[in-house]
Amino acid sequence: MTTRPNILVVMADQFRAAAIDPVGGDPVATPHLDRLAAEGRLVRQAVSSYPVCSPHRAMFLTGRRPDENGVTLNVHSESAQDGVGLRDGLPTWASILRDRGHRTGYVGKWHLEPPVADDELYGEGRRDEGKVWDAWSPPERRFGFDFWHSYGAADRHLAPHYWTTDAGREERTDVDRWSAAHEVDVAIDFLAAHHDEPFALMVSLNPPHQPFDQVPDEYRTLYSGLGEDELLVRPNVPRGTAVADEAAQIARDYFAAITGVDEQIGRLADAVAALTSTSGRPTVLLFTSDHGMQLGSHGLLYKNVGYEESMRLPLIVHAPGVVEPGVSEAVVSSLDFAPTILGLAGFAEDAAGLPGCDRSAQLRGTAVEDGRADDGVVYYRYASRADPSSARGLRTPAEKVVAVSDPERGLTVEYFDLRTDPYELDSRPDTAEARRLARRLVDALGSEGDAWAGSADLRAYAAG
Repeated sequence: MTTRPNILVVMADQFRAAAIDPVGGDPVATPHLDRLAAEGRLVRQAVSSYPVCSPHRAMFLTGRRPDENGVTLNVHSESAQDGVGLRDGLPTWASILRDRGHRTGYVGKWHLEPPVADDELYGEGRRDEGKVWDAWSPPERRFGFDFWHSYGAADRHLAPHYWTTDAGREERTDVDRWSAAHEVDVAIDFLAAHHDEPFALMVSLNPPHQPFDQVPDEYRTLYSGLGEDELLVRPNVPRGTAVADEAAQIARDYFAAITGVDEQIGRLADAVAALTSTSGRPTVLLFTSDHGMQLGSHGLLYKNVGYEESMRLPLIVHAPGVVEPGVSEAVVSSLDFAPTILGLAGFAEDAAGLPGCDRSAQLRGTAVEDGRADDGVVYYRYASRADPSSARGLRTPAEKVVAVSDPERGLTVEYFDLRTDPYELDSRPDTAEARRLARRLVDALGSEGDAWAGSADLRAYAAG
């Protein structure tokens, strides 16, 4: 690659893979993402190793596991008291690309900065459950991003606020516009300002994350008349239950936000196309999420569980002339994104030493996707003050084992054959296949040096 491409990463929070999956997908309109997928590479085996906001984002940026990067739980005032937060000095794909000559920028939700006392006053404030989530990030803790138009974690989609590059904690900017539309405005301005030099920009959209009803009416009306059977098409949703009823209520606005996000990504893609035609420098546009959500599947609504609705990520890599169009079954985990982004930018050598894999050749379409059925992604969930249980798992495209360790109930295990049971309706933990995959998980945790509380019980189960 003679011309180093621009890198543009778009992450939409809680946007599940089923929303753009042509096989068994959600009944939601995403024409712009569909076009990008048709022209680029749709990756069907992208997986969140820890399907909740902060832990995935920390792995995504650093390529390092939660125990290494310091983000073992969502970052807020309570977890910050226990030392949770992205550790000082860690390199990220952004800091590496900045050192290689890219202009770097970050727009939107960050959610990696531990709040301090003044953040309650100058940010979103304290939520009803007693925690402060929003925080200003000092310039020295922006991990390689120079341009800054961001906030910590504030769920006010229709009245967002931001801290700009040179603003202090007390100098936030309030905006009267849907956050996704405003952030794409800022991103388009960034592209225009840096058309003659390579850049690396990440745009982190909060929708379709809750509050679900904070979406413009023009999108809400598209799904308002649909019923439960039309909205919740996955067979693992328990029909006629209170959870299904609530999921249907959520789905109307959730899908509305997805369609709205899709429209904004269309605007951004058009700006990228115009930039490429004038500058001649290709731009790798990578669209993904931090996790999905259950939306009624398995009787659950949200995330942070080991089921496919939460773990699987949408992933489209669009870069005409750089990425061959097609559908990829390459496994891309939370830990793989940093080395893969560096590989797509032409700096694969800078990913040496990271635990994840550089999948850039597979995403470009220049490498055969050998052995993908055995590619294993470790699943993590750490104990918190509210929930003393923790979990580890191993997922391949063919099968999955998830073990939950509880101080009172001990170890429970689920195993699914994803080839014959893609909706995970038939757990078979007592099979030889389950114990075989559990042994692989034991080996993986051992190689990582993961001192998980359930390790001894998992070894006993695997040997049984």
